[in-house]
Amino acid sequence: MQIHPVVQAVTDRIRAKSADTRSAYLAQVDAMAQRPPQMRSMGCANIAHAVAGVPANDKLRIVEIKGPNVGIVTAYNDVLSAHAPLQRYPDILKDEARKHGATAQVAGGVPAMCDGVTQGMPGMELSLFSRDAIAMGTAVALTHDTFDAALMLGVCDKIVPGLLIGALHFGHLPMVFVPAGPMTSGLSNNDKAKVRELAAQGLVGREKLLEAEMAAYHDAGTCTFYGTANSNQMLLEAMGLHVPGNAFINPEDGARELLTREAMRTVLDITAGKRFAPIGRVVDERCIVNAMVALLATGGSTNHLIHWVAVARAAGIAIDWNDFEQLSSVVPLLARVYPNGAADVNQFQAAGGPGYVIGQLLAAGLMHGDVLTVRAGGLAAYASVPRVEAGQLVWQAATESGDDSVLRPVSAPFSPTGGLKLLTGNLGRSVIKVSAVPADRHVLRAPAWVFDSQDALQEAFKSGALEQACQTNGYNGVVCVVRWQGPRANGMPELHKLTPPLAVLQGKGYQVALVTDGRMSGASGKVPAAIHVSPEALAGGPLAKIESGDLVLLDAETGIMQAEVDSAVWEARPLATIPAEQLRANGRGLGRELFAGFRRNALSAEEGACTWLSN
Repeated sequence: MQIHPVVQAVTDRIRAKSADTRSAYLAQVDAMAQRPPQMRSMGCANIAHAVAGVPANDKLRIVEIKGPNVGIVTAYNDVLSAHAPLQRYPDILKDEARKHGATAQVAGGVPAMCDGVTQGMPGMELSLFSRDAIAMGTAVALTHDTFDAALMLGVCDKIVPGLLIGALHFGHLPMVFVPAGPMTSGLSNNDKAKVRELAAQGLVGREKLLEAEMAAYHDAGTCTFYGTANSNQMLLEAMGLHVPGNAFINPEDGARELLTREAMRTVLDITAGKRFAPIGRVVDERCIVNAMVALLATGGSTNHLIHWVAVARAAGIAIDWNDFEQLSSVVPLLARVYPNGAADVNQFQAAGGPGYVIGQLLAAGLMHGDVLTVRAGGLAAYASVPRVEAGQLVWQAATESGDDSVLRPVSAPFSPTGGLKLLTGNLGRSVIKVSAVPADRHVLRAPAWVFDSQDALQEAFKSGALEQACQTNGYNGVVCVVRWQGPRANGMPELHKLTPPLAVLQGKGYQVALVTDGRMSGASGKVPAAIHVSPEALAGGPLAKIESGDLVLLDAETGIMQAEVDSAVWEARPLATIPAEQLRANGRGLGRELFAGFRRNALSAEEGACTWLSN
């Protein structure tokens, strides 16, 4: 199938603007790949240190037989339900390596925090920056330089992008990503959201709310909504960095251990001397475009408009929100998974999952099929689903949707365009997840109410002042502007706890929206939310100019985000400053002092909020 002209045009533009940085990156990858294996050439004391802790037979394989040695970087902890199953993976992977004359060592562990635990808490202010800390931890692990390949064990929000950024800084190594799968379905996401809204109104107490939350989040595995963690897994499939179909198999499913073992076999098959596929070559411009298309076609997490910009940068590739916007104009929405629909990821998988989506997009010429992947055969290998027959894995083409309320073909999509929209105007540049917002809420005009923190908005809701403003300002609504939430101000936390109160007001018939330089996470829901506003207010962005009472137009159909203030008045208006005590508090307690350099050096959201690059 010939590639769609818009997809090709975006790919060509990305290639052209990345020519110098990508060329420099590949030169470094090739130089590193051409070195002799370091375990063969380093000093005897170095080698002795590297193998001192491994079993005798593994020492023999490494030192005498000189078999491949695979580094394992793991994000295991049992605070994250999605990562708890990873505890036993290293032993499984080492066992499989030995069966093939190879060895494996845990090169290192990286931090992994749960945004669900820290949501609305000060710890959330380290969440975005934990991505770059994970990338650094990955680099520390692999800097031992004793590996012929590596496996990346991680699933959730910032963890996969962090592992991927770190991995791309070792682009000469073949690498495969190894997930653990989603938890089985519990209380539905819609029912959970209803209880949250009742709690926001004080109609149910803490006991009922906790009961609902624990019925929803009840077991090991990824949360079942299509947030950032599960979007990560969809994108890794689209990039050809998984064993095909690995993303959404439950942790206790009989196929899970077989898929984990297959990951070791897969990475051994792409080491030097075989079908060499180092990650720096796998992740090229076409691979990045495939990930962007997969995100748009499934209504995935808005966080990836930050994370995948950073991932691309790590491979010497420059993308921005204009690229997402142009792709979104031709990529149809094929999936309805909560918060874009009622289904959870288990129902998505049962309907055909990533294999069906990738197959449809390839057939329509909306993805590049002729790419290097960790499996032979290009991206076509990922248009399938795995199953177990007689104790062995087999893959079956995913040609039909098992449920057209969850997955539809390109010929009859839920929407002819993707799930994300770029907004521009005198308030800056922003994105909105339109796939989750009812069509009658895509355009809104109402006065602004400016808040300096998410807590201030919560208080205005609890006191009844926010609803009163909606009733009395003549517009039957309000645009809540929450500023000082960008990377430099406080680490750009997710503001997901603002969804229930705003959803309550919207449910009462008011026109409400959120505009913020913070994030709303992959769980962005039915309330219109213009997020990631760039430049952020602390960096002199126009959110520092807006005042309560200014009329704001939010138009997700034409892509406008505008304060309707006379241009001369707007230009003359001075920039507000963040309250000094608030700024000081943002850097105190719970380890936030250690991240002062991250806040100081962070680029804008559209530049990936990277902290390892200077402005």
